[in-house]
Amino acid sequence: MSAEVNLETQKLQERLVELQREMEEKTRLAEERLNQLKYLQADFENYRKSLDREKEMIIELANENLVKDLLVILDDFERALQGMEEGKSKEGLAMLYRNFLRVLEKHGLKPIEAVGKKFDPYYHEAVLREKSEQEEGTILEELQRGYMFKSKVIRHSKVKVAENCGEG
Repeated sequence: MSAEVNLETQKLQERLVELQREMEEKTRLAEERLNQLKYLQADFENYRKSLDREKEMIIELANENLVKDLLVILDDFERALQGMEEGKSKEGLAMLYRNFLRVLEKHGLKPIEAVGKKFDPYYHEAVLREKSEQEEGTILEELQRGYMFKSKVIRHSKVKVAENCGEG
């Protein structure tokens, strides 16, 4: 009977070792799958963030195009204001112009400073040159206002630039 018990004990010990190996293998596989799941989750999160950034860029581009289209109206307001006499009509139109400009500025539109500044081809487009006592390249007059949307120039200022008198 003792030999049978020893044989049975030995079989049980072998089975125990086999089960431990199986358990270690299953644990290793479970850890491997968990790591794969973590990588997939991180990849998905990166993909989601990328889509969010792309969506924001598309919205910003759409807003930029809208603002560009509205610049024509802004120009018409400026011309109408310049042509009007003082009075209530002009005050009302001026208020409308300021409100319209404020809304556009809230969405990222900024007028480009021109008169008195040094000509910069990034911001300005020289359409006329005029002899002047001013320093060469100084902007004398703004013929059409330029605008930036966020940090991008969407329309250059059309300007008249000073040219030296050629004294000598």
